[in-house]
Amino acid sequence: MRAAVLHEIGQDKLEILDDVEATGFGPGRVRIRVRATGLCHSDLSAMAGVLPQPAPFVPGHEGAGEILEVGEGVTNVKPGDRVVVCWLPACGACPACKRGQTELCLAGFMNAGTPNFKRPGGDLFGFAGTGTFTEEVVVDAGCAVPIPDDVPFDIAALIGCGVTTGLGAALNTADVEAGSSVAVIGCGGVGISAIQGARLKGAAEIVAVDPVASRREAALKFGATRAVSPDELPDAKQTVTAGEGFDYVFEVVGRSATARTAYENTRRGGTLVVVGAGAMDDYLQLNMFELFFDEKRILPSMYGGGDVLRSYERTVALWRAGRIDLEGLITHRVPLSDINEALDQMRTGVALRTCIEI
Repeated sequence: MRAAVLHEIGQDKLEILDDVEATGFGPGRVRIRVRATGLCHSDLSAMAGVLPQPAPFVPGHEGAGEILEVGEGVTNVKPGDRVVVCWLPACGACPACKRGQTELCLAGFMNAGTPNFKRPGGDLFGFAGTGTFTEEVVVDAGCAVPIPDDVPFDIAALIGCGVTTGLGAALNTADVEAGSSVAVIGCGGVGISAIQGARLKGAAEIVAVDPVASRREAALKFGATRAVSPDELPDAKQTVTAGEGFDYVFEVVGRSATARTAYENTRRGGTLVVVGAGAMDDYLQLNMFELFFDEKRILPSMYGGGDVLRSYERTVALWRAGRIDLEGLITHRVPLSDINEALDQMRTGVALRTCIEI
């Protein structure tokens, strides 16, 4: 079967190979025919070595498809079912799951160290224990979440990561208060989803911050009340908050520099939500006096900060009701053979989300 493969960390191009085989099928596992997958910035981060991932590997973790085969003991899905791939499944038994913090379950991460694929040259890993830039993937049954028949595969793929992460940051982690002021730094697919979440919660002012003009224009269509470049943020802070700072600031880039900017633009007693996934050697510096004196809440948001399955269901319900726009997030579509074109679209910022149709 075909798959897009990164041979070494640091390479900026993927190679499309047709001699890849999905491995590991057996009890408790399922085989999925991938129909659509989104390109998330985390895939680029793993390719560059910002996020830890053994190589060679098949990127992709935001996918949807249909069940081809189920292993012994699998009861949650059957052949023919439409599913979204969940890269962070909850085991239900660990301390985090028992506390109701299923987004902190480490069971999914344990899969990342086991090869998902093989080819004549050796084993291949799947990013985040999945690897959806391929025609088929074998994963634990918990990674295959059934979706209703009326949810298209491309929409389901987005729910698998970016939309769940962004919406959840606003709805779960921040629990944005109606009438509040919000700034979102970084307006790709995840940032736009955070904007939609803040709009749903009734934020009065939502300022989108991004260096790419097309993304700023898109943010206004999805609910931002104004959109500015990073250089224009100080003026927006003055205009919207009289210089006090925003009630909520979402950092959706994953860099200490933008996290520091977000902190400085959060009002005293306000909330900074860290959504972007950054590098282990990139440190955010805060002095102890400001940490104490400003009393700003710093809330990291892992995968939307809530129960993943409930978040999926909520997103589908909101989409059906027309309360959120998911179709509009897909600005580009390419076949798997043009995956490197999709990478360029992400790197230049021209795409909110590129759907890879497989």
